[in-house]
Amino acid sequence: MAYPQTRKDDTVDHYFGAEVSDPYRWLEDDLSEETAEWVKVQNKTTQTYLEQIPYRDKIQSTLKELMDFEKVLTPFVEGGVTYFFRNEGLQNQFVLYRQKEGSEPKVFLDPNTFSEDGTTALAGITFSKSGKLASFQKSEAGSDWTTIHVIDCESGEFLEPPLTDIKFSDVNWLGDDGFFYSSYDKPEGSELTAKTDQHKLYFHKLGTSQADDQVIFGAADSEKHRYVGGDVTEDGRYLLVSAQESTSGNRLYVKDLSDKDSTLVTIVGHLESDTELLHSDEQFLYLLTNRNSPNQRVVKAALDHPQEENWEDLIPETEHTLDACYGSGFIFAHYMVDAVSKVLQYNIEGQLIREISLPDQGTAEGFTGKSKQKTLFYSFSNFKTPGRVYALDPVSGESSVYKIPECAFDSDQYVSRQVFYTSKDGTKVPMTINHHKDLKLDSSTPTLLYGYGGFNVSLTPYYSSTIAAWLSLGGVYAVANMRGGGEYGKHWHLAGTKLQKQNVFDDFIAAAEYLIDEKYTSSDQLAIFGGSNGGLLVGACMTQRPDLFKVALPAVGVLDMLRYHKFTSGAGWAYDYGTSEDNTEMFEYLLGYSPLHNIREGVEYPATMVTTGDHDDRVVPAHSFKFAAELQSKQSGQNPTLIRIETDAGHGAGKPTSKLIEEYADMFGFALFNMGIKSLV
Repeated sequence: MAYPQTRKDDTVDHYFGAEVSDPYRWLEDDLSEETAEWVKVQNKTTQTYLEQIPYRDKIQSTLKELMDFEKVLTPFVEGGVTYFFRNEGLQNQFVLYRQKEGSEPKVFLDPNTFSEDGTTALAGITFSKSGKLASFQKSEAGSDWTTIHVIDCESGEFLEPPLTDIKFSDVNWLGDDGFFYSSYDKPEGSELTAKTDQHKLYFHKLGTSQADDQVIFGAADSEKHRYVGGDVTEDGRYLLVSAQESTSGNRLYVKDLSDKDSTLVTIVGHLESDTELLHSDEQFLYLLTNRNSPNQRVVKAALDHPQEENWEDLIPETEHTLDACYGSGFIFAHYMVDAVSKVLQYNIEGQLIREISLPDQGTAEGFTGKSKQKTLFYSFSNFKTPGRVYALDPVSGESSVYKIPECAFDSDQYVSRQVFYTSKDGTKVPMTINHHKDLKLDSSTPTLLYGYGGFNVSLTPYYSSTIAAWLSLGGVYAVANMRGGGEYGKHWHLAGTKLQKQNVFDDFIAAAEYLIDEKYTSSDQLAIFGGSNGGLLVGACMTQRPDLFKVALPAVGVLDMLRYHKFTSGAGWAYDYGTSEDNTEMFEYLLGYSPLHNIREGVEYPATMVTTGDHDDRVVPAHSFKFAAELQSKQSGQNPTLIRIETDAGHGAGKPTSKLIEEYADMFGFALFNMGIKSLV
C-alpha cells in the first residue's frame, strides 16, 4: 500500500544513559494543524481501503438486526420510585424511565436529546437521600470531563446552573441540601492531553456558586492523591473518603457529619490494600477489603475504633474471589468460580441464609438496594444469552422474571465452553470459546481472540450484540482470562504487573497456540482484539509474535510505554506498569515490550487496523498515532497497516449506537477480508 508520508523529527530522550529516539513526538500535539491534517489524510486512506470490502454493508445490516431489540437494564429504587434504563433497539443512548407503583413508566431523562448526533452521553446519575432531587453528569464526545446538572425529580425542573470541569467523580448527596463530588484543577494547555494529578473532594451546597464550593479533602498543600472519592452512609451520618495514588490501593477515612467540629479519622492509613464501604449502622461500618486477604473478605469495624487492627471478620476469605454488596438488610457475596458467578446471601450478622439460584453458568450483577427495600433486582447473561433481569424477594429467596429480551439471536444454536490451557511457565489459564453448534472447526475457521489482562479487571461471561454478529457471520469468539486480571484474586493480578507483565503476553500467545493446536483455527484465520490495556496486549503480542496472527486490532491502546505517564491520568497506572523513570531495570523492562519501540524494519506484521478516538483523554490518541506511523514506515510484505480515528469519540464510554455499528462493521470487515474471505452467505 501507498501510505501517507509522516514527517520525522530528531527528538531524542535520555534514560539512565540510554538514548531513545521519538521521531513522531509532534503527533502528541492535539491542538496543532499539522496533527489535524495527518488525522484527515490517514482516515481518508483507511476509508478508501475499507470501501473495497464487498460485504461491509452486509456486516452493518447484521449488526443492526442483532442490536435492534428492546434492552432493559437492572432497575433501582429511589424515594420509593423505580427507575430503569431502556433502549428501544437502535437508539444512540439508553433512556432513563421513572415508574411509580401502579403507574406506567414515563421518560425521566433522554440523553438522545442532548445532541443531534448522539455523541453527548449521560455519564452517571445520583439521587438525594429523599429521592426528590437528582444530579446527573453529561459527557461530550466521549471525554472524561463532565458537567453536573441538578433537577427536581417530580417537575424535571433544572434547579441551578451546571457545575463544570468535573472528572472521575461520583456524586454523593448529603440529605437534600447538597452533595460531594471530585475533580482536578483545569490543566494548562489541552484538557484532552494535559496531566491531571491532584484530585480533590468538594462539597457543593445547592443554590450557591461552584466557586464557593468547599474543598473537603485534597487541598493543594496536602499529600497528592490522583483519585479521591466520598461516600455518604445511607443514614447520612458519616462521610467516608477514599484516596488513591494509583488504580490499586487506597487510604480510607471517616468523618462524623452530625458533628460540625469532627475531623477525619483514619481507618486505613496506607496504600497496600483496597477497602470500600458496603453499609453502616449505629455501631459498625461494614467493609469489603483485600487487606491480608487477596481474595477479599467482609469485615465490620466499630465506629468508635474503626482501624484495621480492630476489624472483625463477618464473611471470611475463601479460595474464590469475592465481591459483595448490600441490599434490604442483607449482604450478597458474589464469588467468581473460574470467572463464573456464584451468589450467597448472608444476614448482617454474617450467617449464611442461602445460595441464590441462577438460571445458568454466567455472570450475575445487581442485588443492591436500600435497607427497607422489599424487592431487589439483578441481571444475568453469558456469551450467548442476552441480559435478563430478575426481581428477587430477599426474604423468601424467590426470583421472578422482570424482563427477558426478545432478539434475533437464537442462543440455542450456539455453544459456549470453557477450557484450560497451559501458559509458557506452566500456569493453567481459563479461556471461553464460543461458536455456532454446527460450525465446522478447522484451519479455515475465522477466529477472534479477545483479552485484557490488567488492573484487576475480570472478564466474566457477558452477552454483546457485536459478539453475536461475529458468531452469526460464522466466526469463533474466544476470551482468555489472563494474569493481570482479577479472576483469581490479588495474586493473579500482581502476577501480571510491572516486572511480571510479560506473563500476560505469554498467556495470550499460549491461548492463540491452543486454538491452533486444537484445530479451532490457524494462524492465517486468527485475529486478536483488545482495547485500552487490551490494546497494549495486542500491540505487544503482534510485535513479539508477528508470525502467529493474521490480523491485529489494537483499540485505544497504551502503546508508548515510556511516556504513557506524561498524559492526563496516566501516572495513576504505574501500579500495574511501573514507569520509565523509576530505575534502570524498570526502564529496560518497559523498553523491552513497549509496542511502539519494538517495531522492527523488514518484518511482516499482521494486517493491522489501529482504532482510537480524537477525544480520548484516558489513553490519548497520540499512542495510536505514533504506533501507526512507525508501523507504516517499517511494515514489510503485503499486509495493510491502517488507523481509524473516530471523530467526536473518546475512550469508548457513551459512544452512540450508530458509531458502534460503523466501527465494528469496519473491524470485522477488515479482519475477514484479510483472512481471505471472499463473500458472506
